[in-house]
Amino acid sequence: MRSGRRKAELAGRRAEWLAAWWLRLKGWRILAVRARTSVGEVDLVARRGRTLAFVEVKARSGEAAAGLALDDWRLRRVARAAEALAPRYARAGDAIRIDALFIVPRRLPRHVENVWRG
Repeated sequence: MRSGRRKAELAGRRAEWLAAWWLRLKGWRILAVRARTSVGEVDLVARRGRTLAFVEVKARSGEAAAGLALDDWRLRRVARAAEALAPRYARAGDAIRIDALFIVPRRLPRHVENVWRG
């Protein structure tokens, strides 16, 4: 693995770890990290009560870059993966949604609920 790719991989894993802890502090239980399917991957699968969230984590150097990192193409990929994973994690009566969690240096993580309304 090239040095730049390795750094990006490590940064992504660190962001996912921080995001998971942030969600735990907010009362969420982490069910899976980097849940993979044949159609894509979901960074975190989390549950709080009757809400099941498939969470895309984005770490960037600034707020604007973080927001731009989550475009329609990426959201569709996450939505396809979430659809494939839902039978594994969902219970009858659950509210299921796709959330985003943005990690930016020197800022608290920003959790945006229900980012996909496809």
